[in-house]
Amino acid sequence: MELAATKSSGEKMPAKPQQRLLRNTVKDKLGRGELVLSLTVRLVRTVEISALASTAGFDSIYIDLEHSTFSLDATSQICMSALALNIAPFVRVPNVDYVARVLDGGALGIIAPHIESSEDAERIVRAAKFPPLGHRSFSAALPHFQYQSVDAGEMFSALDDATMVIAMVESAKGLEAVDRIAAVPGVDVVFIGTNDLCASLGVPGQLDHPLVRDAYAYAMQACQRHGKSLGIGGLAGSPALLARYVALGAQYVSTGTDLSFLLGAATAKARQLRELPTPPVPQAGGSTR
Repeated sequence: MELAATKSSGEKMPAKPQQRLLRNTVKDKLGRGELVLSLTVRLVRTVEISALASTAGFDSIYIDLEHSTFSLDATSQICMSALALNIAPFVRVPNVDYVARVLDGGALGIIAPHIESSEDAERIVRAAKFPPLGHRSFSAALPHFQYQSVDAGEMFSALDDATMVIAMVESAKGLEAVDRIAAVPGVDVVFIGTNDLCASLGVPGQLDHPLVRDAYAYAMQACQRHGKSLGIGGLAGSPALLARYVALGAQYVSTGTDLSFLLGAATAKARQLRELPTPPVPQAGGSTR
């Protein structure tokens, strides 16, 4: 252990561990073997969604640019608000061209859809990481450091360590290559897109089909071989299936979208109130006050 200050008696005291410039709480929790809960953002375009996610107890949000009309500006504003609240902000990108821009805007991770080969995964890693692992280019005064000037070497190291790459496997072709995808340096999570995978396997909508169960088991084995985490997507409405795959070892859980939560809660409240007794019908000529 490194030694630093000396007591008056002459005995040296252990140095305090150097504090990291940037932390990714999701990466830390996955490293400890803990469960991570993520909220998908597809509806709310303002920074309040980060505070709501924090208050509700989520570890992360991810903004879905693949299935929404969010602007890069709105995406960055939400990412920055999440950083301030210690909620890890990720972005699902429609293609590799978005990677550098959303990372420079405040994201701490990329969710890459439609990964079907190790080459696909390597392409995302190269876009997300600085040399020598990748080719992300230098940008000074980033929101991750509150726009402070940071030594380039320290910045590269801190961002590469904190920035996660989450590879979505959501096709039969991707499943066939899942071991090679999990083996790619820089990939942190293999994330199963269950609904699209069902369709690709020829069992659309059959989330509990044996083919899907086998797919999760196969992907889990690949993750364990290569020291990666397994993620679950598309099963927010199936608690029993979620529990099964968490018991299998999956750690990253996509719990649903802001849209589904709003609609679900609103529907439940309307149904509850519709069950109230019918108001009495006013008598003819009587007061309606």
